[in-house]
Amino acid sequence: MKAWFPAPLLSLAVFVVWLLLAATLDPAHLLLAAVLAVVLPLAAQKLRTESAGVRRPLLAARLGLRVLGDIVMSNLDVAWRILGRESLIHPGFVWIPLDIRNPHGIAALAGIITMTPGTLSAELAPDGRHLLVHCFHLDDAAATIAQIKQRYETPLREIFP
Repeated sequence: MKAWFPAPLLSLAVFVVWLLLAATLDPAHLLLAAVLAVVLPLAAQKLRTESAGVRRPLLAARLGLRVLGDIVMSNLDVAWRILGRESLIHPGFVWIPLDIRNPHGIAALAGIITMTPGTLSAELAPDGRHLLVHCFHLDDAAATIAQIKQRYETPLREIFP
């Protein structure tokens, strides 16, 4: 079974996303979704040099809920600033020093930052020790760095060994 489904969660995600994109449960789309759910993870497996190795799945679930809550709150904050006075917006860039070294953890951190409205991961330093983040509103760079490290990087360091 592992030979056909090297990443069962990825297979399930491919299957579900395909059906959501197709917006139909026609037998042809069900079959295509099943084929893609087998073929794409097999192809991706050949490109991977190492496994993600998630160590603390419950912490990952809690982090996911935290990120969802932060996305909602950030949407409200960005909407308030866009609809308010322009003087309330102070965009800027900040380099986040990274303690996490796992490439999957760094990718997850960059994704979380980009998915959260008002922030965008712009660049990873060549040595992988700093992440450049653009903030829609940046009042206090040190506070922003501390918040990202505490809310996201710290749990990711425990999730990805």
